[in-house]
Amino acid sequence: MSELVDRLVHGPVHELKLARAPVNALNPSLCDALASAITEAVAAGAHGIVLSGGPKVFSAGLDVPFLVSLGDDRLALKSAWNAFFSAARTLAQSPVPVVAAMSGHAPAGGCVLALCCDYRVLARGPAMIGLNETQVGLAAPEGILQLLRRVVGTHRAERMLVSGTLVDAERALAIGLVDELAEIDFVATRARIWLEELLALPRRPMLQTRALARKDLVAALQPERIGLDGFIDAWFSPDTQAGLRALVAKLGK
Repeated sequence: MSELVDRLVHGPVHELKLARAPVNALNPSLCDALASAITEAVAAGAHGIVLSGGPKVFSAGLDVPFLVSLGDDRLALKSAWNAFFSAARTLAQSPVPVVAAMSGHAPAGGCVLALCCDYRVLARGPAMIGLNETQVGLAAPEGILQLLRRVVGTHRAERMLVSGTLVDAERALAIGLVDELAEIDFVATRARIWLEELLALPRRPMLQTRALARKDLVAALQPERIGLDGFIDAWFSPDTQAGLRALVAKLGK
């Protein structure tokens, strides 16, 4: 197991814990480690997976300072983004159920990972979640819009994505962006309990129904729905570059 992802085994449920301090920023190494950890957990006999992060931040999303440091290297930038979308696809295509156990904030890429899971548990309190890409000058791919649509509905997804809205825990529960709230120390426990209840069902019918129900999720993350080349083109636009520089300056303070 990579040092960037810890695996804790609870019988048939394996917990994969993102472990890139301080905020689990998603650089290629962490994305690759996550994809490998999912595959390895299933190969090791996991019947269900809990995906968790830090106590204050589940994942802060893509490592923007790293991406900006790549400058005009389009190939390196495309490779970095491809690592993220590959990790998301691996999560969405997991042959066993996955629950996001979020003890802290989950903006942008952190929210995308959560949307790829079967069920989402978020800590009560100050944690915020959502797709705030437009606030930093990015336009989310059409496939990511579909991920949000399938949990909050078409109109609300439009409003949230266009404005780059982040919502607090209570609002996230009210609109269906998360499925359950728990006290911070019990988020992972509640995730395991939900999985254990699901795994108590007849296994084959449950997995077959799950695969059918998630076909649209898997389809949304296919390369043609992400349009990575167009996304990279937009990355170099003046508006996007200005927004990214402002974010990096803010993070550096």
